[in-house]
Amino acid sequence: MKAIRHVGIVVNNLEKELDFYKNVFNFKIKRKMLETGEYIDNLSGLKNVKVKTIKMASDDGNLIELLYFESHQRNIVNRNINDIGYSHIAFTVENLDSEYKKLRKKGIKFNCVPQISSDGKAKVVFCRDPEGNIIELVEEL
Repeated sequence: MKAIRHVGIVVNNLEKELDFYKNVFNFKIKRKMLETGEYIDNLSGLKNVKVKTIKMASDDGNLIELLYFESHQRNIVNRNINDIGYSHIAFTVENLDSEYKKLRKKGIKFNCVPQISSDGKAKVVFCRDPEGNIIELVEEL
């Protein structure tokens, strides 16, 4: 493997999630697509797929991809951090205390106040996006 390419997030409300990642974490839209046809059907293992995808980049070039399946029902799952499978996405921030205060003012809910890791090398906190996806914020100390 050369690198992690992106993290895909299936969304139920595309505009709300797009607004969140753009305005809360400053991701920039790199590409919007509507994918249909044999190629996406084969990749997804579904039939007659119609999915809007939006690739977004952070300032350091890392990507997330929001996926909105117009053709198939999206099941909302309330995931816990200890559920099997992908559990969260982590973002590095410069000043976690400042980010925490700013995000709380925007109504973002957190599990707790920022905590110093047991090895003392990071300050960490977890929150959720509007659809419940878990986000870890980390300040390297």
